[in-house]
Amino acid sequence: MPGARAVPGALLATLRAVPTDLARIAARLARDALWLLLWVLVWACVSIGVALAGAIPARALAPAHRVVSLNPSLTRIVVALGARDALVGVDDFSARQDPSVASLPRVGGLYDPSLEAVVALRPDLVVLVPSREQRDFRSRLEELRLPVLALDPVRFDEVLETIRVLGARVGREEAARARVDAIERTREAVRRATAGLPRRRAVFVLTREPLFVVGRGSFLDEMIAMAGAENLGGALGESWPRASLEWLVAAAPDVLLDSDSDAQPAAAYWARWASIPAVARGRVVAVPAGEVTLPGPDLDHALVALARALHGEALQIDPPR
Repeated sequence: MPGARAVPGALLATLRAVPTDLARIAARLARDALWLLLWVLVWACVSIGVALAGAIPARALAPAHRVVSLNPSLTRIVVALGARDALVGVDDFSARQDPSVASLPRVGGLYDPSLEAVVALRPDLVVLVPSREQRDFRSRLEELRLPVLALDPVRFDEVLETIRVLGARVGREEAARARVDAIERTREAVRRATAGLPRRRAVFVLTREPLFVVGRGSFLDEMIAMAGAENLGGALGESWPRASLEWLVAAAPDVLLDSDSDAQPAAAYWARWASIPAVARGRVVAVPAGEVTLPGPDLDHALVALARALHGEALQIDPPR
């Protein structure tokens, strides 16, 4: 009978559909359970974050009163922001370069600080730049549960952020804000003042023997551009590359900036390479290293000094106040 055969066929079709429907239901339930789990995790993270947000700032914003600085740039920032009294120890280079901290206890060199000397000063904050050597030193300090603030100001805006962060840690937020504002105003003033001047082709020599120059990506590279010049050392790729005399002669800069600390004057040293346009035209300019090359709190003064070195009397700009 056709009808009898039709009933079993319909039942068979229904029975075959059941597993499929069950699979779909199971898959939907699994997806719903997964979403529910994700929402629980999200809310847990949010709750933890809120709790931490309420706990961390009170501790993070408490001003440090016993600071050891292991870098001259950071030392200079602390002093410039009016927190000299918070310093209880500095690296040897800071003590030699900055008379205001020369009487403070010294804790060793930039590359060989003394752990014992730092610990003996009982600091509530150690500030450093995470070079390879100081990165290892930082780990040793943290193992002793000493508070460490690692700052790495390479680019121009990173220097400004370092001023802000360090100012907050020593309770000088307003002074830091004012210093950053002054630097930013001067940056714009220098850009305007050099906009209509010839674009110089410059090489900035950091040391003569061996020859190291300002390369690409550092605050000095950016400042050269802000001051209306092309940094030829940027072609070497690195921030502080080692160069050859052959490269320098071939680069043919029309301005040669020299911050080497050697006693021989820059113009006298470079006079032997008269084929360099900067030498031939008397455009070799000595740039005091501490005045321009330090990524510290005085970038406004450094930027104006750099622009004057590049453009000479053609630059018309008021000195920063």
